[in-house]
Amino acid sequence: MSTRKLTLNSSLKFGFAVLLALTVFATLTSNVSAKPKKAKVSRIRILSDPGGLLLTIDGKPHGETLTEFRDFDLEPGVHNVQITLPNGQYWIREIDLPAGRIKCVKVNYNPLPPLPKSPCPYPLNVSAPQQVTEGEIITYTADVSYSGTAPLKYTWRVTPYSAKVISGLGTATLNVDSTGLGGQRITATLTADNGSADPACAQTDQAVAVIAPIEKKVIVAREFDECNNCTFDDQKARLDNLAVELQNDPSTRGYILAYGGRMSPVGQVNKLMSRARDYLVTQRGIDASRLVVVNGGFREEDSVELWIVPSGAATPLPTPTVQAGEVNPGKPRRKP
Repeated sequence: MSTRKLTLNSSLKFGFAVLLALTVFATLTSNVSAKPKKAKVSRIRILSDPGGLLLTIDGKPHGETLTEFRDFDLEPGVHNVQITLPNGQYWIREIDLPAGRIKCVKVNYNPLPPLPKSPCPYPLNVSAPQQVTEGEIITYTADVSYSGTAPLKYTWRVTPYSAKVISGLGTATLNVDSTGLGGQRITATLTADNGSADPACAQTDQAVAVIAPIEKKVIVAREFDECNNCTFDDQKARLDNLAVELQNDPSTRGYILAYGGRMSPVGQVNKLMSRARDYLVTQRGIDASRLVVVNGGFREEDSVELWIVPSGAATPLPTPTVQAGEVNPGKPRRKP
């Protein structure tokens, strides 16, 4: 009887261990297969002059503004930005944030002495970030003191004319795309008037943003290996390494530059090119369309250069050291 209980207990323990292992495996498998896709970052960059102003985005406090940009990664869409000014008033804007884009906002607070109320829009103040990176969206904002009853008319003019206005024409907030304008200045000039004939009721102001160009990376080809007067067995090992590099980065291509020696047999260059290419295609499984073979001319001895060429890089050029007229072909080599 005790032997049966022992066997039954052992079976139950074994079954529970198998069930636990299967559960852990299923959990790990589901976690691996459920990797979330990375979404494009949408960002609002905000600074103010002066700094230290209370900042609220979508009704949630985000500390204080600085005199340099603070970055906030947000979901694409319209976001409510509110900044408490030193005089207790609020700077409030609805900022439309496209997917994967960056908007730069600068708020200037210039306290002015009290002015008598006027039906004209005065004073008018246009502000924008002093500098942004190419590709970012610049937001120009206008603050105007106005006590009249007639609706204000906002007329924007942007230079250079190649700058693309995204939105805001006819309003107090203008959004301009800086893509393709690296190294230039974008000036937005606003005229606000109440439709009257009084020249004093047509006020004009402007703001300038400098576009810093994006540093472009220079893509170059690199010489992977070089074999001078090598046996084919030695060359195979080098070709194996080249195949691994090409398989690790499918966007690259392989270049084979072959040179005949000063006293090599006739047709030696073609032999070096074809056997290297054929080995990579038939033995290493490299797509022939990713390989380029080049007859480099002649050197003192047989030579083969192997190059890795990324997409967009300039192709390598042959560098022969012996002129064709100086070549003295020898007899074809006998196979051992």
